Amino acid sequence: MIAIIDYGVGNLFSLKSSFAAIGAETVVTGDPAVIRDADKLILPGVGAFGDAAELLRQDGLDKLVCEETGSGKPLLGICLGMQLLFDYSLEYGRHEGLGLIPGSVRPIADYIPVGYKIPHIGWNALHFPAGKPVSPLFRHIHEGDCVYFVHSFCGAECGESVIASAEYGAELTAAVAKDNVYGVQFHPEKSGNVGLNILRAFCEL
Repeated sequence: MIAIIDYGVGNLFSLKSSFAAIGAETVVTGDPAVIRDADKLILPGVGAFGDAAELLRQDGLDKLVCEETGSGKPLLGICLGMQLLFDYSLEYGRHEGLGLIPGSVRPIADYIPVGYKIPHIGWNALHFPAGKPVSPLFRHIHEGDCVYFVHSFCGAECGESVIASAEYGAELTAAVAKDNVYGVQFHPEKSGNVGLNILRAFCEL
């Protein structure tokens, strides 16, 4: 069973529907006991980093997520949920993250050319790093497959953990992984069959 962590933010039920479409059992929950019993975890998120981090800490879910992933349980962070995996964010001040993926979160305006619209909204192709094995998360998709993004901030200083990037005037971090912890900046639940195949691969981890 997969626990979709409910801490007050995120497209919880669209995610649940996407997993149902591939036959995966999920529960939307903020109950620590249910999260501990789950086989895998999803950390969703939309909105501002600082607010989300505070909500996660209010009930001790930050420590619980770190404990569960520390035991080897697979975790997938989605959109803001991915950003929360990093050490810190510079979104409207400095805010501490979970520290599960080395790196930071910075404005995409620091990297893309002047004139590009912010937020970055739309479909972009995934590029896998040259010279590295393709991540198990992408075993059912191909280089160049497109996924759907909505973001103004991105993962930075995380080169060793990057498993996919996407071009939006510059190569931006699209997905990261370290051991059993995975994160995607895009929304697999809004990315059609490609997104469903990524979720299917996560179920198989």
